Amino acid sequence: MRDCSIQLSHHPGDLARVAQALAKRSVNIKSLAAISLGGQAVVRIIPDDIEAARGALEAANIRFTENEVHTVLLENKAGQLADVTARLGDQGINLEAVYLTGIMDDLVEIAFVSDNPKKVKKLLEEF
Repeated sequence: MRDCSIQLSHHPGDLARVAQALAKRSVNIKSLAAISLGGQAVVRIIPDDIEAARGALEAANIRFTENEVHTVLLENKAGQLADVTARLGDQGINLEAVYLTGIMDDLVEIAFVSDNPKKVKKLLEEF
């Protein structure tokens, strides 16, 4: 799985422009994280089809970076995220993005983007 990170100018309609470009190519957004800080804005998107998303963003002249995403299924209870992120931190892994990608019954799926995807993948297999 991969995500797209897009720097926005923090003006009205910026996110709409991205969403419309994806919609034109029938790209569904599986998960999204967005924040503005100090006049800058960033949106990170996990699309259902990275190739179609890549084409849509390129066709709309929207600059983006692409990153590998790894998921883990955890019990939906206090302390689970703390355990995982502490383990990642202890291994010197810097997180670039974290998504909540699904909740089902007593389970929650969390997705991580990091500076060391291979190491993250291996560590998440232990949970």
